Amino acid sequence: ADNFQPAQYLRRQTQSIQARRADSPLARNLRADTCKADAMTSDLTALVSLIRQFALERDWEQFNSPKNLACSLSIEAAEVLEHFQWLTDSQSRELPADKVQAVALEAADVFLYLLNLADKLGIDLVAAAHQKLLINGQKYPVELARGSSKKYTEL
Repeated sequence: ADNFQPAQYLRRQTQSIQARRADSPLARNLRADTCKADAMTSDLTALVSLIRQFALERDWEQFNSPKNLACSLSIEAAEVLEHFQWLTDSQSRELPADKVQAVALEAADVFLYLLNLADKLGIDLVAAAHQKLLINGQKYPVELARGSSKKYTEL
């Protein structure tokens, strides 16, 4: 995993998309995003380093097993959801600033646990997210999925 080059991976994936569906919005976006991948990966790498240092300073590595991190990730995601409990769709789109800030802090907890989990398992989240978008693009072609909430097996 240390030799993995996200930008090169994304370039290869982008070329594959170009060969199949050069006109698709996803292909165009991935081509544009490829050059941003290095910067984003650098930001995530720096954040992962801070997470490692934070845990090391507190001797928390002993608690940071993938299982514990996955459990914590789920718990924090539920805390995000708690802010939306009992709200209508419309209300959830118009949160007051203090509520947005509270959701942001919970979302940050989710993000930090996810980064920590991915780090422990050697997962490059940027590359995995791009790969998942490609997979979902194949499962949900625009011409079949536009405006539909059906699962891909029902399209």
